Amino acid sequence: MTPSVDAFVGIGSNLDDPAAQVRRAIVALDGIGESRCHVASGLYRNPPMGPADQPDYINAVAWLRTGLSPLELLAALQAIEADAGRRRQGPRWGPRPLDLDLLVYGQRVIDTPDLQVPHPGVTERAFVLYPFSEIDPHRIIPGEGSVEALAGAVDGGALQAIG
Repeated sequence: MTPSVDAFVGIGSNLDDPAAQVRRAIVALDGIGESRCHVASGLYRNPPMGPADQPDYINAVAWLRTGLSPLELLAALQAIEADAGRRRQGPRWGPRPLDLDLLVYGQRVIDTPDLQVPHPGVTERAFVLYPFSEIDPHRIIPGEGSVEALAGAVDGGALQAIG
């Protein structure tokens, strides 16, 4: 295996022991073929982005080094979600046991019906940018700027670091 691309994955959960779900996801990410989890951020609790009548989310970001193509990596992420009990129905931004988002894949910009990278909304979401800046603040999000600068431009007041 010769991983050659840095990929960043947003991890979130608000069902079925969310902190444990996120920790298990980090272990599962390290088990993806042709990939290794270089480092993962700490965990952050935050209010839901979608409907307010759901539990808070636990979020983190993982930095992978991968030899997989973007679509192969996406398929692996979706398999991990399915193993955790994720079903793709219900309201947008509704509760879920696990959500894995491919945030950045090298310096690639991808815009297809199946995959958008950088992930839409990454530059506006404190629950992504704060953990991302913990592990790689100088990373450039293609077309947007450094994670550190982007994190400084969003309000992180609702986030709570939990370890």
